[in-house]
Amino acid sequence: MIDINKLFCGKETDSDALRYGQGLVAAKTAAERRPVVVWNTTRSCNFRCRHCYTDSENKKYPGELTTEEGRNLIADLAAFKIPALLLSGGEPLVRPDLLALAQYAKNLGIRPTLSTNGSLIDEKMAEKVKQAGFTYVGISLDGLEKVNDEFRGVEGAFQRALAAFRNCRAVEQKVGLRLTLTKHTVADLQRIFDLIEKEGINRVCFYHLVYSGRGGRLMADDLSNQETREALDIILARTQDFYNRGLGIDVLTVDNHADGIYLYLKLLKKDPERAAKVLELLKWNGGGRFSSGVGIADIDPAGNVHADQFWQHHTFGNVRERKFSDIWRDTSDPLMAGLKNRLPLLKGRCGHCRWQAACGGALRVRADLFYHDPWAEDPACYLTEEEIAPEN
Repeated sequence: MIDINKLFCGKETDSDALRYGQGLVAAKTAAERRPVVVWNTTRSCNFRCRHCYTDSENKKYPGELTTEEGRNLIADLAAFKIPALLLSGGEPLVRPDLLALAQYAKNLGIRPTLSTNGSLIDEKMAEKVKQAGFTYVGISLDGLEKVNDEFRGVEGAFQRALAAFRNCRAVEQKVGLRLTLTKHTVADLQRIFDLIEKEGINRVCFYHLVYSGRGGRLMADDLSNQETREALDIILARTQDFYNRGLGIDVLTVDNHADGIYLYLKLLKKDPERAAKVLELLKWNGGGRFSSGVGIADIDPAGNVHADQFWQHHTFGNVRERKFSDIWRDTSDPLMAGLKNRLPLLKGRCGHCRWQAACGGALRVRADLFYHDPWAEDPACYLTEEEIAPEN
């Protein structure tokens, strides 16, 4: 994640210590780190989103982890001292024991968060979510009414998501908006920012498209390099405006660490001193170097462990057979070993990029899905050759 408020605007945020250290203390090595774990608790979903990385539908899928298996998993994650557990899907709220599992995680000292389409969060459910102890609820919205409903495959999806935001805010549940950037969704980008301000939504995450699941059919809808830069310009400008007016709205971008370099280069032109500090923060964070397979993990509904939620095509093991903590530390799989020390393996533009220490090769799964090579250049990097060329 790239924290626009912290890096571009200089705002102190609650996640500074996690993402950018305190006083730039020595960053942990890959072996020392514990991942934020995404658990796809079910593949079932009442929507059919065009970019769904799990290719979910409104039906039951066999072989999903039971409540008891889920509790055993959570107990192992707690003993492994993971920082947070993101309960996702499919649509996680279709799972009857979801709230009980979240409460169990919280009782064991894990911060549970929820990723949902929001369609099931009525007033009563919002209160139950709050009581279960979720530290944050992320609700997906991909454009305004017509665009969102077409993208989500369900008429009325926009209005139901909007109601979910309001219901969460009514019970003081921290809630944020999640949007995937495509040619269709960026058309509403300015109005999305207007909506965020109007509805009092205090956090938004803009995701770059990943070609996993049904998202693989959307490559033609992905932004061009120029369109990505234009979208980032809007995001930076609107975030700065929010900050200047003291609105307290957190804005982040996800799944493309080139955003940090683009932001740095913009700052370099107007405030070189601040830009130098930002570059140090980016280097401490490490970007993609400490993401998939290190700082982020995924467990699918059947208990298979993946490097991240988009890497469903490669499995390191199953929690029914071995503990997650054992699977995660096992580097006998060449992909896991490579992800733990990826910089020497990077090829193409990522291999000779001057920003390796700050970007870390961005998203390896996108390279794997596009080139069938996890160490190839990230095809979504929109920086120019001049911008990434080594210094003389």
